[in-house]
Amino acid sequence: MRVLVAEDEEVLAELVATGLRRAGFAVDTVYSGDAALAYLGLHDYDVVVLDRDLPRVHGDDVTRRLVASGSRTRILMLTAAGSMEDRVAGLDLGADDYLPKPFEFPELVSRVRALRRRSARPAPPLLERSGLRLDTVRRTAERDGRELDLSPKEFAVLQILLEADGAVVSAEELLERAWDAHAGPFTGAVRVALGTLRGKLGEPPLIRTVQGVGYAL
Repeated sequence: MRVLVAEDEEVLAELVATGLRRAGFAVDTVYSGDAALAYLGLHDYDVVVLDRDLPRVHGDDVTRRLVASGSRTRILMLTAAGSMEDRVAGLDLGADDYLPKPFEFPELVSRVRALRRRSARPAPPLLERSGLRLDTVRRTAERDGRELDLSPKEFAVLQILLEADGAVVSAEELLERAWDAHAGPFTGAVRVALGTLRGKLGEPPLIRTVQGVGYAL
């Protein structure tokens, strides 16, 4: 649900990020290998879309360090070199998948989703609880057969709460998993998103606030 795009072509990086956000992911972008390592050290990403030919710190070195650290972040390596030898070399470094440029965007989104399902926090394709039904592949949601028109952020918050299976999820965890690095801890973004989500879910209320702890479904 949270993706880092590390690509030195800034226009391409922002295009990829915009498309992934529309697909429901929280996305950060960086344009060099050292920046990628800094972000990966600060945040818990599900997937990093990693250009192999990054400046300052090469993408191969980013991959080596990430794998050596035991990180659960999955690596989708991008490169302009698409020969079999290049793909094998990238996968041997520890990348989980490899996509040569140019690529079709729907394929990129599909591969990111597949890697996310292989992460340490796998998401079942269908989540159901208390009359709610969330299809994480088709990105649809309904309550008691009534279709819910959710924004990508509301969908992400509801998915996290459903995955918790009744356990309390803190505001900090929601912010970490559903928002990008530009969302500050004091913005009230979580409270606002939960307010609109509760309104769309309707009555009787499904999301409860555990004072001083977080939220549960």
